Amino acid sequence: MQRQLLSAILCALCAFALSSIAAAKPNILLIVADDLGYADVLFNPQHPKEVSTPHLDALAKSGVICRQGYVSGHVCSPTRAGLMTGRYQQRLGLYTGGEAGSGLPMSEKLFPQFLKSAGYATAQFGKWHLGPTLEWSPARRGFDEVFGFLGRGAHDYFKLDDPEDPIYRGTNVVKETGYLTDRLGEETAAFITRNKARPFFAYLAFNAVHAPLQAPADEIAKFNTGSANRNTLLAMGKRMDDAIGRIVATLKQTGAWENTLLFFISDNGGPLAQTANNTPLRGGKHSDYEGGVRVPFLVCWPAMLKPGESQAVVSSLDILPTALAAAGLPASAEKPFDGINLLPILRGEAPATARNLFWCSGSDEGWWAVRSGDWKLVAQRAQVELFNLAQDVSEKADLAKTMPDKVAALTKLHDDWLAGMAKPVKAGEKKWLPGMITQKKKKLTPEQKQKAREDERAKKRAEKQ
Repeated sequence: MQRQLLSAILCALCAFALSSIAAAKPNILLIVADDLGYADVLFNPQHPKEVSTPHLDALAKSGVICRQGYVSGHVCSPTRAGLMTGRYQQRLGLYTGGEAGSGLPMSEKLFPQFLKSAGYATAQFGKWHLGPTLEWSPARRGFDEVFGFLGRGAHDYFKLDDPEDPIYRGTNVVKETGYLTDRLGEETAAFITRNKARPFFAYLAFNAVHAPLQAPADEIAKFNTGSANRNTLLAMGKRMDDAIGRIVATLKQTGAWENTLLFFISDNGGPLAQTANNTPLRGGKHSDYEGGVRVPFLVCWPAMLKPGESQAVVSSLDILPTALAAAGLPASAEKPFDGINLLPILRGEAPATARNLFWCSGSDEGWWAVRSGDWKLVAQRAQVELFNLAQDVSEKADLAKTMPDKVAALTKLHDDWLAGMAKPVKAGEKKWLPGMITQKKKKLTPEQKQKAREDERAKKRAEKQ
C-alpha cells in the first residue's frame, strides 16, 4: 500500500514538473554548421570510420533525427535569409550568395524580433553573411548581444584581429585571440549562464567547417586518412563538436537543458572539393542534387520531444514557425511563413503529409529543383532530371525521358511557385530558359569584387598553413 502511494506521489510530481515546463516559455538554441558533409557526423549510419563527433551523436540520441531535412538554398547566405525569415528568400529577390550576402532587406522581420516582445534575451554568435557592413549588423536586427563577423564564410580561424575582416562585439570591433570555433562556443555558453533565469534565444552560426581549412595542430594529428585536407576538415568538425558539447554541458549545469528547444543543421551540403562526405547523396554544395540541399538536421527538446527518428520531409524554413509555436507566439500575419510548425509531427500527434519544396538560384547559375512527395525534378539550364527519392535517394536513375508527363507536371508546379517570387535584386532572370543568353564574363558588383578579394586572401592563408 505504501509502495503504491509512493508511486502515485512520484507520478503526480512528474506530471506537475512537466506541466510547469510546458507553461514556461522554452529557451531556443539554433546551431548552424557551415558546409558540413551529410555523412561527416556520427548519427549518419553511413559515416566514414574516421569521423569523430561524439557530442553531436549524444545530442541526436536525446532528440529527433530528421532524416529528410532540407535547407532552402545550396550555398550559405540564401539559406540564412530563409532561416531568419521563415520565408523563401526568393520572395525578397535573393537567389544567389552574392545577393543575400549583400544585405537582407531591413524591412524584413527576423527571428529575434519575433521573440523580443515575449521577453526573450537574444544573441547571435559567429557568421552573419546577411550584409557586409555595420548597416546590416545583427545588432540592428533584434539581437541584444552579438559576437562574430559580418563578411563571407572564409574568415581566418586564428587571426581574429584582422582589420579587414574584424570580429565585432555588438557594433564595436574587438581584438581577440584563440581559435575561432572555441571562442564561439565559449561566448555562447557564457550567454546561457548569464540568462539562465529568463527565456533566451541564441543563434550560433559556426563558420566551421568552411574554408580555409585550419585547425590546431594537435587536433589534426588525431586523424590519419592519407589526406592532409581531409585530416584538417575532420579536426575542424571535431573542434566544433567539442564546442557543442561545452554548450550542452552548460545547459545542464544551469538547469536549462530540459526546457531548451535546440535545432542543429548545416547551411548547405558539404563541398566535395573540400573533401566533405555526403554519402549516400549525390553532389554537394553549389548544386540542387540531394547532396547540396539535404543536410544533417536535429531537433531536441528533452521535456517535450521523445527521442527517435523522423522520415518527415522538413525544411530549415520550418525552424522559425516551430520556435514561435513552442513559445506560444503567433505566426506572422502580414507576411505568412513558407515553413510549418513541426511540433505536431515530431510529437506524433499529426501524420507527416506530402510536401512541396522548391529551390532556384536564378538564370545565371541555372539551377532549380522541386520536390513533391517522393518525386524530385532537378535542372541545371538545359539538363532536366527526374528521380523517385523513395527508391533512389542517390539520384542515380534519371526517369525524365520515360515519364514526360511527370516532368511537365513538376515543371508547372515550380513555374507556378516561381511566379509568386520577386525578380533577382542583382542581374538576370528568375530562371534559365532555353535560348536564353547568359554572360559568362560580366562586370562584377562591388560586393562580388569584395568576395573575390576575401576568397583570394583565404586561399593565400590556406597555402601558408
